[in-house]
Amino acid sequence: MSRGAPLPVVSRHADGETELAVADVLPDYADAFPFERFNAMQCAVLPALLDSRENVVVSAPTASGKTALAEVAICEAIDAGGTALFLAPLRALTNEKESEWERFEDLGYSVYVVTGERDLNPRRAERADILVMTPEKADSATRKHDSPRYSFITDVDCCVIDEVHLLDSEKRGSVLEVTVSRLRRLCDPRVVALSATMPNVEDVAAWLDAPADNTFQFGEDYRPVPLHADVRTYSHGENAFADKYRRLYRALDLAEPHIRDEGQALVFVSSRQDTVQAAKKARDELVERDVPMGARGDYDFHTDASELSNDTLRQSVLDGVGFHHAGLSKGDKDLVEQWFKEGKLQLLFSTSTLAWGVNLPARCVVIRDTKLHDPLEGEVDMSPLDVLQMLGRAGRPGYDDQGYAWVVCDSSDADKYRRLLKDGKPIESRLAEDLDAHLNAEIALGTVGSLADVMDWLETTFYYERARSAPDEYASEGDLRDRVSETLRSLVERGFVEREEMALEPTALGRLASKFYLRLDTAREFADLCERGEAENGAAADALDEDDVLRAIATAAEFDSASARSDERDAVAAVLGETDDFDPGARKILAILESSMRGTTPAELQSDAWVITQNALRLLAALRAFLERFDGPAAANLACRIEARIENGISEGAVGLTAVEGVGSGRASKLAAEGITTPAEIREAGVDGLAAAGLAEGVAERVVAAADELPNVVVEWGDFPESIARGENEMCEVTVRNVGGDARAGLRATVEGVEMSAKTRYLGEATLPVGVFGGDADELEFAVEVVFPELPLAPVVETRTVRVE
Repeated sequence: MSRGAPLPVVSRHADGETELAVADVLPDYADAFPFERFNAMQCAVLPALLDSRENVVVSAPTASGKTALAEVAICEAIDAGGTALFLAPLRALTNEKESEWERFEDLGYSVYVVTGERDLNPRRAERADILVMTPEKADSATRKHDSPRYSFITDVDCCVIDEVHLLDSEKRGSVLEVTVSRLRRLCDPRVVALSATMPNVEDVAAWLDAPADNTFQFGEDYRPVPLHADVRTYSHGENAFADKYRRLYRALDLAEPHIRDEGQALVFVSSRQDTVQAAKKARDELVERDVPMGARGDYDFHTDASELSNDTLRQSVLDGVGFHHAGLSKGDKDLVEQWFKEGKLQLLFSTSTLAWGVNLPARCVVIRDTKLHDPLEGEVDMSPLDVLQMLGRAGRPGYDDQGYAWVVCDSSDADKYRRLLKDGKPIESRLAEDLDAHLNAEIALGTVGSLADVMDWLETTFYYERARSAPDEYASEGDLRDRVSETLRSLVERGFVEREEMALEPTALGRLASKFYLRLDTAREFADLCERGEAENGAAADALDEDDVLRAIATAAEFDSASARSDERDAVAAVLGETDDFDPGARKILAILESSMRGTTPAELQSDAWVITQNALRLLAALRAFLERFDGPAAANLACRIEARIENGISEGAVGLTAVEGVGSGRASKLAAEGITTPAEIREAGVDGLAAAGLAEGVAERVVAAADELPNVVVEWGDFPESIARGENEMCEVTVRNVGGDARAGLRATVEGVEMSAKTRYLGEATLPVGVFGGDADELEFAVEVVFPELPLAPVVETRTVRVE
């Protein structure tokens, strides 16, 4: 089959209803599978997986059995003594695989999940037979592949991409694309890519160099349960809150017949809070409609429900109605999933994450909300990928003869969704949207080191392949190369890359932008801020102030799309006043940051505050590194203290307490209220003093021990003179000793605010040369300052005044 020609859709009738026993195909691994026979779809793919070493791409309907294909590929890899990497679309799914794949552990193979929320154990990762990661974590690992901690990533022999259509995700698609391309350049693993139905599977196959015989596109007749999908509209009003209930009633109209028939319905809504509110309203409405719910009379289930930790959820499930979102405890989520699979819950409200994670089908699926509020972008349309992923959950194999899926939307959007349901959506590359940042990252990593490498890198991307397939929608090959060349020129002009003839080298700015995953506009602004701080005050320390730092974060490109709803603007004004320096979105970011530092975020801003502060903390960590590299340790220490204040909601005077391990916002506030505001004062108070301040004795002991591990600076002036004759001079040395725990520190000696000497080092003991000169002034003030760029400790400043006689 020639490349670029549409693949024929495989139907059941092409290969009959062949099924094969797992024990006959993989006798040594039969116990790793939760079933005894491969179905017809799986049998069609088995020869490509087991009799070939080439890459494989499979597009098949949801619930048709793609996970088993991943497991076959894993078995083939580990049987040859290799390592398999499974890329899961969500962190929640990585945890699920860890549980499911205990079956491999039982066979003597090691499964290791690598996520951002766990401390990496390099030894376990290196020895693992099966690695499970999200694309973001794999991106991080491949960027650090030459470090001992992450060298394991270059030993991957087979990479299984689950839900490869994630390539088309607006926020995450480019990460998956460049990560897979980079991994292929690093160690060239076999790639097995699995996807729900996608019209242009041949483009993905061409990108991954999967031969035609190893590329499969299975039709809808391979769905275990036939799907009926359609669109229903609602009467749109002026009040957005009332519209939610109009859509809810429409969703219940669609779900009710199936619930009455002892079926189940899964309703997707836009936010965590909406899952709770919709479930509460639905319970009342189902009672009003006299819809029978089996859970109401199941008293054994009522006893089981007492295990739930969420009180609202506990009350809801007693009526057969549940809700599911990422904010629930793992135990509560597990119980909801279990009860829905068992049929004890007949109606479940969820956010979109459930569609990408747990396999939880229902006879009827309704998307109530096609628009959602993004804290960083305001109201946005749900992505077509999410819509199709949700609707694919309709139909419960073994229980339902038919699945029903509905999109509830405004009449103005109805045709758009009908076209989506009819034609699907081609998988597009999202690399163009962040091309500069990704090219900079490759140069910073050293994987691209010349002009020739740039073009070679381009050809490894899905972006390049998709442009070849659809030049009218992207660009011709020549135009594409011109665009990449222009992007490279921009990187050079803006200071991210240095070019010498054909060779390319990253600058310090380029490396930092890559290390912290910054948008390049943000990285440039951070660097300019550092240079401005130096220019404003020459050699003086701490030229920047708190306001400069907060404004740099609030106006970062990562927050460009942030918006303030009308009901939020009064709250913003209450925090900031009526100044009009920024647009409403940046003002909202700044208000959340300033109020977070005080621990008093207004109620109107709290729904978005968590997401915004988490992004801000990441940006502050990056800015701290920029300040240390381009300004100095004092400016970096300022950013570190602001970061700690935002994270803990603690006053400026007490922020140093958060440097003590085991002291968070609660304990810091308690100690500060008793007049203990620094690690030095913790040491001085001792265990008895902390106990008197309200800490339990055991906690007090641990806190004192942790404070002892922090730096404790002593400045010794030695024979520093009290006076000097006019016109005379004397060279002196000031000794700075650290009698506490080790830490990197910046040391400066100044006279009348002018720097005389400075050094940055891990502080044990250091001497600073200080010249005392008898000039025209009647007295001179000398200062020694010690700052810790990586700890939120206040600067240590000691002074001496010398009379000039």
